[in-house]
Amino acid sequence: MKVQVMHSHPHTTSPHPTGGHGHDHGHGCCAPSAAQAGPGYRRALGVALLLNAGMFVTEMVAGVQTGSVSLWADAADFFGDAVGYALALWALSTAPIWRSRLALAKGVAMAGFGVLVLLRALQALLTGQPPEPVTMGVVALLALAANLASAAVLYAWREGDANMRAVWLCTRNDALGNVAVVGAALGVFGSGAGWPDLVVATGMAVLALHSARSVIGHARAELRQHTAPANAG
Repeated sequence: MKVQVMHSHPHTTSPHPTGGHGHDHGHGCCAPSAAQAGPGYRRALGVALLLNAGMFVTEMVAGVQTGSVSLWADAADFFGDAVGYALALWALSTAPIWRSRLALAKGVAMAGFGVLVLLRALQALLTGQPPEPVTMGVVALLALAANLASAAVLYAWREGDANMRAVWLCTRNDALGNVAVVGAALGVFGSGAGWPDLVVATGMAVLALHSARSVIGHARAELRQHTAPANAG
């Protein structure tokens, strides 16, 4: 599912079309500007931040315990969203250049997660050991519930400005990744093989790398905008 987001920059506002489930517009589709939002929207962003950060940790731990690579890939998605929500809240009280610097760090971390997932998928392919599907499926359902809860708390702002609507649509679309991991768990359970987990994990990792490239590119462009006046002076 695709969304098109109007991403706010210090000097201009331009559309960034996205592709696939990954977050590849600006700092990610879950990085809105909350500067003009009321306290209710800020509280909703805070709840969504906690949910995504909690699920990032949960899926990383569960990925190790179950041997599921797709849980790691989904954890990387939760990481990107959590940083996006943090960017939105932090932008209320910090200089724009620091928001861009954090976005750059986010992009580098997302790329690192993508590479890590691909390496882990290769290792799992070579060992041939399938993940433990029951715990994998339960955690994936918990992740789906967390994304649906995030969508619910942001639902009231779904018809707001472009940034607010983008956040709600992004959170809703993230549930598709959770459904894919649930499907992978069912595939592993039914076949006794690990290939469903590896297929989903590889696809999500490729999308994460694509998103990271876009995030890094936009962050570097913004940093050049921030430093241009100083260099000119």
